[in-house]
Amino acid sequence: MTGYFLQAFIYLCAAVIAVPLAKRMGLGSVLGYLIAGVIIGPIIGLVGQETAAIQHFAEFGVVMMLFLVGMELEPRMLWEMKARLLGLGGAQVAITTGLITFIAMQLGQVWSVGLAVGLIFALSSTAIVLQTFQEKKLAKTEGGRSAFSVLLFQDIAVIPMLALIPLLALPELIDLSASGSTASGHHEELSLVANLPGWAHAAVVVAAVVGVIAGGHYLAHPLFRYVVESGLREVFTATALMLVIGIAALMSLVGLSPALGAFLAGVVLANSEFRHELESNIEPFKGLLLGLFFITVGAGIRFDLLAQYAGVILALTLAVMLIKAVVLYILALIFRVKGSNRWLLTLSLAQAGEFGFVLLGYSQQHHVLPTELAQILSMVVAISMFLTPGLFIFFDKVIVPKLSQKTNKQQVPDEIDEQGSAIIAGIGRFGQIVNRMLTANGFKTVVLDHDMSQVDNVRRVNIKSFFGDSTQPDLLHTAGIEHSSLIVVAIDDKQRATDLVHYVKHTYPHVHILARAFDRGHGYELKRAGADWIVSETYHSAMEMGGEALKAMGLHPFRVEQMKTAMLEREQVHEAELYDVWQKIDEDVKFSYQYTQLFIKLEEAMSDAMKKDRADYHTRSQHGWVPPPKNYIDEIEQDLKNDPC
Repeated sequence: MTGYFLQAFIYLCAAVIAVPLAKRMGLGSVLGYLIAGVIIGPIIGLVGQETAAIQHFAEFGVVMMLFLVGMELEPRMLWEMKARLLGLGGAQVAITTGLITFIAMQLGQVWSVGLAVGLIFALSSTAIVLQTFQEKKLAKTEGGRSAFSVLLFQDIAVIPMLALIPLLALPELIDLSASGSTASGHHEELSLVANLPGWAHAAVVVAAVVGVIAGGHYLAHPLFRYVVESGLREVFTATALMLVIGIAALMSLVGLSPALGAFLAGVVLANSEFRHELESNIEPFKGLLLGLFFITVGAGIRFDLLAQYAGVILALTLAVMLIKAVVLYILALIFRVKGSNRWLLTLSLAQAGEFGFVLLGYSQQHHVLPTELAQILSMVVAISMFLTPGLFIFFDKVIVPKLSQKTNKQQVPDEIDEQGSAIIAGIGRFGQIVNRMLTANGFKTVVLDHDMSQVDNVRRVNIKSFFGDSTQPDLLHTAGIEHSSLIVVAIDDKQRATDLVHYVKHTYPHVHILARAFDRGHGYELKRAGADWIVSETYHSAMEMGGEALKAMGLHPFRVEQMKTAMLEREQVHEAELYDVWQKIDEDVKFSYQYTQLFIKLEEAMSDAMKKDRADYHTRSQHGWVPPPKNYIDEIEQDLKNDPC
């Protein structure tokens, strides 16, 4: 028992140390787990023979992951994916298998061995790809959906692969196994379809699938309601685990992929009212088991074998990844996956996958692959998985910026044929609201944005806007900055926003500059650059939320308005003092002792101010706005007629 505790402690320590460090370095959690496994396995040697057994257990994290993925999809959405599921996924598996089989035969392998190798390398890593998609929020992109379709087809394809591999057995390996067999024999797994005729095997498989669908549709609701009425959360967790484990066991008994069965059950439960509770209960187990699986992959890399066959293993790894990438890129062109999504599909699925380990063991068990070849191929699978996070980093750091620059270069700035009294630089969510308020009151604006997709989006709702970089002097000149009285800076880039404010203030000092700040520090930078009025993008919305929170806790709305006003006043009183201290801070230091003490003083002043009962005077926000003078609207309209810009 002590040994198990020590092993568990080692695995958990490796994850706790390596994964946060990898995340901070921008490498992602998957690469962190893999590196942790390499360190505690082949480098330090803290774990060893138990790694393979733990890996089989940890593979259940893939089952849980596909169950959760299935709950994100409704049957209707799955039906809509059928073209890419069958077309893109089927073509990828078939073409990759054929190419690798042909190359293996050219390298001297018999056709049966070549086909087995082709089937193994046709599969990609569901665990790494979907986990990374989730972290980087790529699952909803076109490339992410296409990659998921391919992965789902691959999981389905594992079933006929498992049926085909025993037919590829080599007679010489069978004879060698028979002559060298021992009395111990081989442990046979439980199966409901072993030794059944083909029609009976098919009938049992269909019955199992129908049972999962019917059970999820008709029995899950009363079961979960019965459990919920007990009021015990741990029983609901046990029920969720029982459901996933039971489905996985049933699928294994009938010779199907447990992950595929769990995915099917998740799709059936996608519309259940217990869906979110199921996700919250299974998610921690899924994350922990997947992390353990990635660690075992890293720990299973054999440096002795790698050193012995270094050239062969690295050449095979690069060849497999290149072949798969080329096939995927061509298919992406055929299926019209465009831009960065095409590269996302290509790079994300270029590796071999965890089911490759399953097929390798199965092939070796059924005398299809020699032991030495199976060990080399196992290293190829592991190293390709190890390299995959690097491909995602390459996609983020190189492909996406390069394609963005290329797109912007190809897009020639629009010819601005209008001028107005106000220029809106940046038409995102923030800029849109400001623009709507100005135009609704009759003021003419010129809207600029350097993101063509955003320009197209606002044009669809009849907001006339122009594509172009508002930080470029020529574009501002064309937009009529010389005759404008106002510019609103709402650019989603701190440095570009600050540079724009600095340029406008020094070149066109008559223009009033309103700027959106990301945080307090950025607000100070904009103020130093010359902005006339600055607002933090979250300050007032957070203030409103805080007011609603106080009301929800029982405070009177009038008292809440007093507190909000007091907080704003205290902020304004200390703003200049905070800004003066901030200017003296070194650029590499976020907070000096003096600044920190001053900020604490501000918080105390705010607290004292909000505790006072402001019965002596009221602000306009507390008793309503004073109406404008008579004929105010007529005067505004007359001014607009006299000066239409």
